[in-house]
Amino acid sequence: MSNIEVHWHEHAVSRQERETLNNNKGCVLWFTGLSACGKSTVANLVDHLLYKLGKHSFVLDGDNVRHGLNAGPGILKDIHGEEFAKRFGLGFSAQDREENIRRIGAVAKLFADAGLIAVTAFISPYRVDRDHVRKSLPSGDFIEIFIDTPIEICEQRDPKGLYKKARAGELKGFTGIDDPYEAPINPELVLDGGKKTAQQLAEEVIAFLKTQQKI
Repeated sequence: MSNIEVHWHEHAVSRQERETLNNNKGCVLWFTGLSACGKSTVANLVDHLLYKLGKHSFVLDGDNVRHGLNAGPGILKDIHGEEFAKRFGLGFSAQDREENIRRIGAVAKLFADAGLIAVTAFISPYRVDRDHVRKSLPSGDFIEIFIDTPIEICEQRDPKGLYKKARAGELKGFTGIDDPYEAPINPELVLDGGKKTAQQLAEEVIAFLKTQQKI
């Protein structure tokens, strides 16, 4: 079975034709930043603004994806059994986080190929993993958006109580506390998550997309 060759199947409908139908260019908006920096909130506001403009987009949220495609052992065990969960479940080790980003990057690329705006909201703490996704896409399709929110503000928000658990030693390997977050070096867009509202940040993204002629 290892000698079977896999070939890319060309579609009858071109990407350009899909983009014309969708009234926007296909691309990936990759929101990255610390937990509670505002990624999911801003991503969903951007999605709503695009909808109001008649554009075609969809949010791939980190938590949502971990309920299905990238589900952890606990979820998979309840559905498919313990052996399946051990083989395919993704936790939060460095290796599992790498695979988590690889999978979602592949899905986001398919969305962009379909002429859609894929809006992703993942901590994606490691620079190399984000760069791998960038390299998998045509030039200009990967738009890295860094929500730069100081960790002090993220800890004050702490909607899931994760920082509190990490500080208490109840949660190991938490990004920003005992696991590193590698901020982007040259992102396409940096948003000030500490001083501006989520609505203001979302509007900045829309303005940027217009300047790049994506919408």
